[in-house]
This record gives sequence, C-alpha cells and structure tokens, in this order.
Amino acid sequence: MRVAEGFVVAEQDVPGVRTPGDTAEVRTTIDASHGCQRLEQHVIRFSPGRSLERAAGNRQEVLFVVSGKGTLELDGHEHVLEPWTAAFVAPGESYTIATDEEMVVASVSAPESELGVGEPRRVTVRHADQPSLPASPNREFRYLINQDAGCLDVTQFVGVIPPGKAPEHSHTYDEVVYILEGTGTYHIAGEEVPLAPGTCLHLPPYTRHCLENSGSAEMKVLGVFHPSGDPASRASEGKNDHEGGRRT
Repeated sequence: MRVAEGFVVAEQDVPGVRTPGDTAEVRTTIDASHGCQRLEQHVIRFSPGRSLERAAGNRQEVLFVVSGKGTLELDGHEHVLEPWTAAFVAPGESYTIATDEEMVVASVSAPESELGVGEPRRVTVRHADQPSLPASPNREFRYLINQDAGCLDVTQFVGVIPPGKAPEHSHTYDEVVYILEGTGTYHIAGEEVPLAPGTCLHLPPYTRHCLENSGSAEMKVLGVFHPSGDPASRASEGKNDHEGGRRT
C-alpha cells in the first residue's frame, strides 16, 4: 500500500515469479514502480537444488539469509550460507545458490558505485560475528555489508527495537526495510500501518517516521540504505526537515 510518503507491503501478498528450470521464486516487493528509484528489494525463495545463474548486471546486490542453509558459488568459489548470513555481489558478478532445504533470502540491489569496489573485499559476513553498536536510546544495530566488506556506497544492517515507541525521526538516505522478527506499528505522516515478519517498507530521504514495537519481545529489522552511512544518524528535525542535511 502507498502511504503519505513511501510504500509498505507484506511480502506474502506479492506474487512469486519462477523461471522454468530454476529453483528460485522471486517476489519483487519494492522497486521504481513503487516510487523507489534507486533501490530494488526482492524476497527470494530457493527450493532444494541448484539455482540458475543469477546476476544483477551493472547493479550491486546485498543478500541476507532469513532462513535455511546452503552454498553461494561466486567466481568458482563456494561460500557457506546459514541463517543471518549476508553476502555482497559486485556489479558484473554472477552466482548460483545450492541448498538441500527451502531457503528464504532478502535481496536488495542498487546502482553500480562510481567508487568501484573497495578492499578488502568480503563476500559473506555473519551477523553473529559483528559487534553490537548503540543507536537511539535502548536500540542497537549490527553492520553487515558496508565499506568494511568493499561495498562503498550501500549499507546493510540488522537493527533491534525493544518494546515501546521512539520519537519520530528521519534520515538523509534512501532506505528499504524488511521485518525479521516481532510485531508493531509503522507510524508515518499520521498513518498507522501494522508490522509483522515479512513486512517490507520504503523510507524516502527526510521522511518522518517511527517503528513502534507493540510486542513483549524485541523487534528485529533488516535495513539497507543508499548512500552509505550510519543507521544511528538522524536528519535535522522540525520544520526544516526537508531543507537540510545536518545529522544529529
């Protein structure tokens, strides 16, 4: 559904598309047709077997394993995939995914970076290996794919939202979000939208919003934004929210 600014959809409500002979069923949840001009979000379900070769062409792609285990083969090298493992596929690269069980992967692609690919290059990053960093009060996050993996202008992270509601805020970057765990409410421009695992959000730059956790356990969200930066940063608030880029 379109909200005042941005877009919200439950991935379960998006029809899947499967190429004949492929193991991958692709659901395009957010793209330019939904008002998101640079980022494309897909939820991909891999059935047992080896997928057809996949490539994002001149775009860069960050992957996140929501559930299931398997293997990513990229440039002749195999990389282990398990739940909450992230992967970075650079422009021009292609890959296949093999699995013995259903795997659910959240994918986001962005335009090729003018900065190229940085060093050292990391193909996969495990959530469990990343340090937890503070965000707003009582909230935390972990970087997954960013410049430390050679991806210079896209940031992928997992954020943790405790029960409760934070003040409305905005960011300078363009962001897509996938709800991993928990339930709550998305507050945007006076509207309230229910959140549950599988809900997908597009947050345009300088859009005032709040994610409220209405449950008793932590809510966990997968965020990807462009250009790269700090998930804890905030755009300046108030009447000049759309005029400045100062972070607080």
